[in-house]
Amino acid sequence: MAEVIDLGEFGEGFRENPHPVYARLREQGPVHRVRLPDWQSEVWLVVGHEEARAALADQRLVKDGTKIGVKSLEEELIGKNLLATDPPQHTRLRGLISRAFTMRRVEELRPRIQRITDDLLDAMLPQGRADLVESLAYPLPLTVICELLGVPEMDRVEFRKMSTEAIAPTSPGKEVDAFVALGAYFTDLIEDKRRAGPSGDLLSELIRTTAEDGDRLSPDELRGMAFILLIAGHETTVNLITSGVHTLLAHPGQLTALRADMTLLDGAVEEMLRHEGPVETATFRYAAEPVEIAGVHIEQGDPVMVGLAAANRDASRYPAPDTFDIRRDTRGHVAFGHGIHFCLGAPLARLEARTAIRSLLERAPDLALDGAPGEWLPGVLIRGVRSLPVRW
Repeated sequence: MAEVIDLGEFGEGFRENPHPVYARLREQGPVHRVRLPDWQSEVWLVVGHEEARAALADQRLVKDGTKIGVKSLEEELIGKNLLATDPPQHTRLRGLISRAFTMRRVEELRPRIQRITDDLLDAMLPQGRADLVESLAYPLPLTVICELLGVPEMDRVEFRKMSTEAIAPTSPGKEVDAFVALGAYFTDLIEDKRRAGPSGDLLSELIRTTAEDGDRLSPDELRGMAFILLIAGHETTVNLITSGVHTLLAHPGQLTALRADMTLLDGAVEEMLRHEGPVETATFRYAAEPVEIAGVHIEQGDPVMVGLAAANRDASRYPAPDTFDIRRDTRGHVAFGHGIHFCLGAPLARLEARTAIRSLLERAPDLALDGAPGEWLPGVLIRGVRSLPVRW
């Protein structure tokens, strides 16, 4: 039996900075049996870059836990979504949503994203100091995805509360309550849109999208799709913007270089994704059959987690991986995953991050940290802080 490493034994330091632990694990090998903090079951954790990319694309590692008798909380209370399905169901669902969520549609959002960013900065900058999460990083992607999907403005404050508790619960039991509330909310929202008829928003289009063979999304699938688009469509981007700005401000030489040459911005955002991306580990996969990864035998039915943050700091792929370098060649990073489950919203997240960071740096030339960041989010799924005080 493989040694089980209890990540909870590393204490609060692991939540604040897991990278030294991942580095130690990589020194011992690319795959380990671990026990997650605040979680009693054991899982396999992949920490090597090459092995992570291979695992993310390995269809023997399935996302649909029902194949081995496991049903996730969101699936039970909301419905099937892209992150919990495999081909051919995943292919079908992604094909249906891809008809409505196109690159052209994302590009058409560019002026609106800039306008929202400008309005938020207009409100923030006269204050002289602010929490970047509350003032910019959270409301920008939340507003964009809610407008895109057609969530009424009056619902957005409550939706944010439910979404935050679902992803990073503040206390035991809050997670289940949040999923129950989100399921009920999406049911009502979808029914309202179905009655209202075509309105131009993405959720209305998904309700009416029909494939050439007449296939449509079922009510459970619509709920699951709304959930994954709304949650993944803003929670990750919040932390990309926040961590990106935090990292820049903690590396003044890199900040100065970017300010001097904004053509480096696209590369800087990719390095932010590699160095401190918003998703620490990918959601569970399960071995549909006995699998061997880097010489480690994984039994059928065993859960597997791919460490995206760990893989992105593998020295065998990125020299001096803990160094933040906006001129680095970041090709091959797995911040958005890899393979058929590569993040559908990656182009939108990149556009929002580039717009927010460029606008902030241009309009706040004296931007600086104004104290320590807030607490790091619990768990090993989303990587980010609850607040980031800044001044200018």
